[in-house]
This record gives sequence, structure tokens and C-alpha cells, in this order.
Amino acid sequence: MFRAMRRSRQELSREETEAVLARGTHGVLAVAGDEGYPYAVPLSYTYREGKLYFHCAKAGHKLDAIRGCDKVSFCVVDQDEVVGEKFTTYFRSAIAFGRVREVTDPTEIWAIMEHMSRRYGPNETQESIHAEISREEKALCVLEMEVEHLTGKEAIELVRGKEAGG
Repeated sequence: MFRAMRRSRQELSREETEAVLARGTHGVLAVAGDEGYPYAVPLSYTYREGKLYFHCAKAGHKLDAIRGCDKVSFCVVDQDEVVGEKFTTYFRSAIAFGRVREVTDPTEIWAIMEHMSRRYGPNETQESIHAEISREEKALCVLEMEVEHLTGKEAIELVRGKEAGG
């Protein structure tokens, strides 16, 4: 169902690809938008146990698109070093394909938002995290993406560096 990577030598292992997702702080969610136009939107996220989680407002283009078609992709760029003298970039990225659902269970929403809050506010107290979640809870929509296929790729120069022991 999903294509094999054409440049398989540059393909990251599952563990390396998941590490890209674990390190990342934002990515771009691509959905089937209005009139068949792709709609790609940058989002912060959290990744755990094979699932990606996002939060957003309860209305808008992204949610309308997801309600029309739950199939999405999410891309995270882990490294992008411009090497001008070689007319290239040394990149590392991950792309997840899957389906998104709106999380409706309040207990599940709370747990996801607590996890995300700890990720983005590691020095915040439990009290401040709970206060923020409580303040935003009514206006908040939480999305869960079940990852069906995950790929990672890096620049050939990074592959060669690993092979050379560097």
C-alpha cells in the first residue's frame, strides 16, 4: 500500500525515525483540503506509543478537512544544514502516514494535554500545567494520529559519514 523508499540507502531505521519524532518540536500536517487542494499546516505535537497527538481549536480548515478524509501525513525535519559550497543540505526527516481521530473522552484529553504540557513546559509545576489545561479545556480539540506507516531519510553525506565511522 505504501511506496518503498527509492533511495533505500538513505532510509533510517524505525528506531532512528522514531528518535527524529521524539526530538522534534513541530512538524507539518498535510490533509486533503477544500476543492481537492492539499492543505499543510505547521503544528506542535507529541509522540508516544506509535501515535502522534496535536491540539487545536474546535473549528477550522484543518478539522473540516479531517472530517472529510481522515487520511493524513505528518512531516518532521530534524536537521537541515545548508552546505553552500556543495549546493546541498545535510538533512534528516521523518514522515508518518496514518489516520486522525478527534479525541472525545475528557480523561484521555486531559492525559494527552498533560503529557504535551510537560514536554513543552518541562520546568512548569503540576499546578501551573493543570491551571492552563483547565483554562483552555472548553475551547480545545485534541487529535490523535494512529501511525500506519513511518519513514525516515537522511542526506547521503550523513550516511557516508556514519559508514566512515564519523
